[in-house]
Order: sequence, then structure tokens, then C-alpha cells
Amino acid sequence: MLSDLSPRARRAVGRSISVAAIVGALITGLLVVRQVIDNPRTDDAEVFANFIGMAPVVNGPITHLYVADNEYVKQGQLLLDIDERPYAYALKLARSEQATLQGNIVDEGRRIASQSSAVNVAEAGVKSAEASLAHAISAVQEARAGVANAKAEVSRNRAELKYASDNLHRIEPLLAKQFVTVDQVDQAQTLVAARQQALHAAIAQRALAEARLTSSLAQRQQAEAVLQQSRAQVKQAAHAVLTLEPLLAQRSGKVSAIETAKYYLDNCRIRAPFDGRVTNLTISQGEYAHAGQQIFTLIDTRTWWVLANFRETQLKHIRPGMSADVYIMSRPDLRLHGVVDSVGYGVTPDADILGRLTKGLPDVQRTLNWVHLASRFPVRIRILDGPTQDFRLGESAVVVVHGSSRLFKR
Repeated sequence: MLSDLSPRARRAVGRSISVAAIVGALITGLLVVRQVIDNPRTDDAEVFANFIGMAPVVNGPITHLYVADNEYVKQGQLLLDIDERPYAYALKLARSEQATLQGNIVDEGRRIASQSSAVNVAEAGVKSAEASLAHAISAVQEARAGVANAKAEVSRNRAELKYASDNLHRIEPLLAKQFVTVDQVDQAQTLVAARQQALHAAIAQRALAEARLTSSLAQRQQAEAVLQQSRAQVKQAAHAVLTLEPLLAQRSGKVSAIETAKYYLDNCRIRAPFDGRVTNLTISQGEYAHAGQQIFTLIDTRTWWVLANFRETQLKHIRPGMSADVYIMSRPDLRLHGVVDSVGYGVTPDADILGRLTKGLPDVQRTLNWVHLASRFPVRIRILDGPTQDFRLGESAVVVVHGSSRLFKR
């Protein structure tokens, strides 16, 4: 017993106990610091999940509302109906316009076929006119040859007549001297008369050939005029031929109108895009829904996170992939397992320290804060297990991140 010891011995024992207590406190403090460094902890955390504002694509009164506020829904479950009658009518109208366009295309195709036939007929007329012109040109050439032959015949007959006349004039004086007989003179006179008749006949034949040439030239001019007219008719018929391109170009527009009408009609029935929980539902059946205006919020319950704010001095000990334990304030006895998904890289600057950032120059604070608090950055931790339907967005939580000795193996 200490009472049996001498005062000197008691003082020695007391000093030993004090030293042991101090050493134990130091060791305990070092272990606590080590634990805090290796396993960062924070109670500044909240449960978080993705959520979307459910807004209709179309306008109209709500005819049926199938869910209630805070109800859990499954993916594809019908949430509400919007009056679809105007959009059904629009779809019928779009299909009717498409059918009308198709009928117009068929009718226009028949009209174009008829116009093409007219072009073929006009082209056949051109060929016939070209053949007539070729025949007329041949007739002109033949007539010109006939005129040339007739002129040559006239010249020959004139030469023969002159020769016969000269011969008669030469032998007639010889009859009185009886150098020639009467019979020879008669023969010469008969030859002159025959040559005169032949000349008259050649002149008449020349006139006939010239008349034929004039007629052939007139026929050729007529054939040329008919050919020009036929060619003009071909151009006119070709210009009158329509094309289907303007109508065919409208097909894609009509198809797009039908697809758009179907899209709006399908969006009259709003379904859940994923498993989630309805919240902030403040409307009833009969409310007029406006396109793009949020009706209620749908929380995505497939994946839950905890956003934990850690001091900047702790971030160097936290890396993506580390395992974490999550405790929710409403159920402190339930330990949830998670994994660090990411570490935040930015927060809004503190205006008391940095000042305000404006479009002009920075507004720097002129006061000096002697106490500087460490900034906190959000760390996203994905919850791996737990009752996903029972989580509440914004619940307070406590997070412990396990260090490198317990990296999560994914």
C-alpha cells in the first residue's frame, strides 16, 4: 500500500504514474490524429439524388391524373393524360393532306404523260416537214436543171435556125442563075420553117421549165415555213410539259407533318422515364397544362449520392475509388456502404475574403480577417446498398472515408 511507503517512495510512484498518463495521452492523441488523417470524417453531408421537373410537351387540360404526391412510380408507369383530341385531329389532317398530295402527283403524272405525247406528235410533224422540205429542195434542183436544159435547147435551136436561114439566103440568089435547083431551095425553106417551129417549142419548153422552177421554189418556201412552224410547236409543247419536282419536294414536308403530329399525340400521355418518387405535386385533374411548364418533380431513385463537404486540408487524403461509410441522421444505427465518385474542384468564392467580381475591376475588401476558416469542397459519394426507395433527398448524414489502406476495389 502507498501508506506503507516512505514519502520519498510515494513521490517516485506519483511521478511514474504522471509520466505514464502523459505518455498514454500522447499516444492516444497520435492514434486519433492518425485515424482522422487516414479516415476523414464529416457530419456536413446530405443525401442527394438526380431529379427532373416533369413538364408536358403539349398544351391542354389534364383529363386524368394517375399519381399522388410522394408516390413511388416505376419506369413506364402512366402519370397523367392531356386531352388528345386536338392532336388526333391534327394527325388526321396531316394524313389527309399527304393523301391529297399523292393524288395530285398521280393526276399530274397523267397530265405530263399527255403533254409528252403532244411533244412526240410535234416532233413527228417536224420530221414530216423536214422530209417535205428535202423533197421540195430536190424538186427545185430538178426544175433548175430543166430550165438550164430548156435554155440550152433554145440556144441550139436558135443556132440551127440561123444556120438554116443563112443557108436559104445564100442559095436563093443562086436559083436565078440555076446553080441550084428549086427542090434545094424548097428544102432550105422547109428547114428554116422547121427550125423556127423547133425554136418556138424550145422557148415554150423553157417557159414551162421556169414556171416549174418558180412553183418548186414556192413549194420549198412553204416547206420551210411548215418546218419552222413544226419546230415552234415542238418548243411550245416542250415548254408546256410540267414536272413532278415541285410536288415530289412536298412529300418530305408531309411526312414530317405526320411525324410531328404523331409526336405530339404520343406526348399527350406522360409516363415515368425511370423509377422514381413523385414530389411537389400541387395540381389536380382539370388543370390546364402548358408546354414546358413544370407540373411536379420526379426524383430518380435508381442511384443515390451523399454530398459531403470536407475541409480543403482533408482533400489530399480523399481520392475517387475509396470506400466510405454513410450514416443517416434519421437512422443512425444503419451503416451504408459507398464509394467516392468524385471530389469537387470549385466553390463560390467568399465575398468577405475575395470581394466581388464585377465586369469592371475586382471589388477587393479593405478589411483584414485575423481568423481564416478552411474552405469546404463537396465530395460525391455513391451509395452502393440500402433501401433506395426510403431515402429522402436532403437528409443529413455523417460520412467516414477510409484511406489508402482500404481502397474500394471496383
